[in-house]
Amino acid sequence: MMQLPVISPYIFTIGGIGPTWYGLMYVIGFILGYLLAKIRARRLPDWDQQQVSDLLTYAIFGVILGGRIGFVMFYQFDRFIDNPLFLFKITEGGMSFHGGLLGVIFALWLFARRRQKSWLAVGDFVAPLFPIGLFFGRIGNFINAELWG
Repeated sequence: MMQLPVISPYIFTIGGIGPTWYGLMYVIGFILGYLLAKIRARRLPDWDQQQVSDLLTYAIFGVILGGRIGFVMFYQFDRFIDNPLFLFKITEGGMSFHGGLLGVIFALWLFARRRQKSWLAVGDFVAPLFPIGLFFGRIGNFINAELWG
């Protein structure tokens, strides 16, 4: 029989609540993605540091809002119908990859439109950043005992 580690989803708890490893993985992914984006912006003439900061803000909101909305709409729609405020109960967990992907695509499209940049140029800029977020997201999934294998 294969033995798998059992890791608490919480880094530490105080009074029954505390930061989670999954959340920490998101933060690490965003920070490392931001650092790589800053390096890339220095090498590309059409990008500056302010645009990188703005892009990251759009991406964070897109991933988190899209991930949560996707989870609720795809997996917990009955709870949402019973209580629409369930969408905001983030302490009960629930993010979906496909919702986050759709959310970040929409956010990056919005960024490109507002900054009058080509959607393809924005896509080219962020393409090398995605694997960082995916890697740390999967580490968070492993710690939460999700998606083994």
